[in-house]
Parts: sequence; C-alpha cells; structure tokens
Amino acid sequence: MTHLMNTYARQPVAFTHGQGCWLFDAEGKRYLDALAGVAVNTLGHNHPRLVAALSAQIARLIHVSNVYRILEQERLSDRLARLSGMDEMFFCNSGCEAVEAAIKLARFYGHQKGIDQPAIVVMEQAFHGRTLATLSATGNRKVQAGFEPLVAGFVRVPFGDLAAIEQVAEHNRNVVAVLFEPVQGEGGIHVASAAFMQGVRMLCDRCGWLMMVDEVQCGVGRTGRWFAHQHAGIKPDVMALAKGLGSGVPIGACLASGPAAGLFKPGNHGSTFGGNPLACVAAETTLSVLEEEGLLAHAERMGERLCMALREGLSGVAGVREVRGQGLMIGIELDRPCAELVGKGLEAGILINVTAERVVRLLPPLVIGEAECDELVARLVPTIIRFLRG
Repeated sequence: MTHLMNTYARQPVAFTHGQGCWLFDAEGKRYLDALAGVAVNTLGHNHPRLVAALSAQIARLIHVSNVYRILEQERLSDRLARLSGMDEMFFCNSGCEAVEAAIKLARFYGHQKGIDQPAIVVMEQAFHGRTLATLSATGNRKVQAGFEPLVAGFVRVPFGDLAAIEQVAEHNRNVVAVLFEPVQGEGGIHVASAAFMQGVRMLCDRCGWLMMVDEVQCGVGRTGRWFAHQHAGIKPDVMALAKGLGSGVPIGACLASGPAAGLFKPGNHGSTFGGNPLACVAAETTLSVLEEEGLLAHAERMGERLCMALREGLSGVAGVREVRGQGLMIGIELDRPCAELVGKGLEAGILINVTAERVVRLLPPLVIGEAECDELVARLVPTIIRFLRG
C-alpha cells in the first residue's frame, strides 16, 4: 500500500537503473525502452555527458530566484534562438505550463488589439495538457469530463482542415491565434502536412493572428528536424517546448517571435522554478549532444528503418490499419482497442504505449541504434500479431 493518489494505471514493474536504450527492473530483467518516458529521455539513460554536466552543476548551484540574472538560462535562450529563429522565451517546468503561457500570450495580444474576449482556434484530437486552460484547449472529451466548467475562448476545427479555419476567419472576429501540434502525439500520431502548416501561416499573416505550435512532444529533434514545423519551411509566432528538452530534468519553454515578442512585461507572467540553473544545464547539454553527434539525421534514419520494418512485418495482418509517423514518433493503428498490449510488451521485454485507444505509440530515445531498432521490431511484431489473432 502507498499513499499516492490513484491517478495512473501503473504497470506492475519498477525500474532500478538504465543504460542507453535499456532499463532494468529490481529482478534484473532488461527492457528495451521504446517510450523514453513519453518522449522525455532524449539521450536515453545514463548518458555520460549529461551525467557529468548535471553532477558538476549540482555541486555549483541548483536554484536561484528569477528575480536575479541566471547565466545558464541566458546561454540556453541564446542557443534556442539560434536553432529556432525565435526572438525571446519564457522558461517553465512542463509542457502544460509552456502551452498555458502561450494561451496567456495570445489573450494578452488580443487585449492589446482591443478584443475583449479573444478566442483561439484549436484542433480536434489535440492534447495540450491538464491544467484548466490547456485541458479546455484539448480535443478529448474523456480527459475533460468531470472538470467543468471549462475555460471559454476556444474554437475547435478538424485537424489539418485549413478550409475549416478559413470559415472561422469569416465569421468570428474575436479570433487572435491558431494553436496546433505539428504531429499529434496523444491524438494518435497524426502528422500535419506541410501544405496545411504553410496555409495556416499565410492565414495568420492575413488575419493578424498568432500562429502557435505545441511542440511539447514532437520538438527537440524527435521528427528529424529541430522542430517539426521546420519540415514545412515556416516559422511560428509562438512555440511551446518541454518533454525531451531536458532529457528527464523538468523544463519547459514558451518561445515568441514577431508580433508575439515583447508583449509580456514584469508581472505579466512568472515561475518559481522555471529555468533554474540545473534544468537549463540539462537542456543545453541535450541540445549540444544532439547537434554535435548528428542525432537529428540519425533520428530520421532510424525512424525510416523502424517504419519500413514494421510495415513489412505487419503487411497483410488482419487488424492492422496503418503504420505512420515522422522520425522517431511512430504510431501503429489497429482496428480495435489495444491497451492490453502495454502489458504484453512488458512480457516481451519492451516498453511501449497505447494512445487514442487503438494506436501503439513508439517514442524511443534518439540515441537508439540499428540493432536496437531491429530488436524492437523482432519483439513487437509477433506480440501484435498474437494479440490480433486472440
């Protein structure tokens, strides 16, 4: 018995240590980690450069208040600005906080334009977090149920439907922004087309709206680019990051550019822990390793290898609808609910996830190698086939 709130349907395993893409439980059984803490452990487990950087920083300074300059934060902001082309950023502790900051920024932008009740266009199947505002922006009725009244000010359209957003533009004069995930993670690994993202960019420019992307799950190299929107060759006005940014150390960021930059002033927003020295060192080390070890191109290659092998192994299998994804963000959609595959994966020595009820989600560390990709397929394909054949 524990005194933890019953907020997770936990699997019956506890891990004691990890190495690279592998985790070990208390009995010494080894598991291939194809989930990476839900896209968090970018560099896998026990990465030597991350361990050394964090150990050294802990010995120097863990936390100071944001009422003082934080040099580690300034260095991280400079690096992110170089990689993203964005102008300024606010550091927080999680993805929902980063999206919450984006929502506040959009509303603040609207009020500056004289719009008393600013609205944000959001997508069906979206997931933006579990705070009241991000929950309200989320397109999943199941996670919203029981937490009403929801926060007003969101207009929902089908994911990837530019014509629907244009219809909103014609009839709603309170809209100030469009918020979407370039790759929907919790929604089932749905990839926004380059044409859609380019169309949203042009529409936002024409209407004077902010284009806001939630890259909490798909950002920081996971899709083979630094940020998933870069596949479309565009730049947003606001971007939310978290998850893989700190390789396991909690950190989020809300990046702003163009009309969204320079809006917040002292007192408009804040965070006690956000961007402390330890978290910023974790993030800067993560970005350094990704850049210096060529892990973006590597993630793209390993993703292509996995998708190709999964499609081949599951070809013609009744019950398999589609294998899709981008980089190391892969979904296998089945024709039936398949939550029990998570437990069956544990039995096979692999950590996987099921989202949107029917989609097996793979989010391995970006350091995964060819042999580990092949091992993952060798274990996962027969596990799925056995499940589908009952």
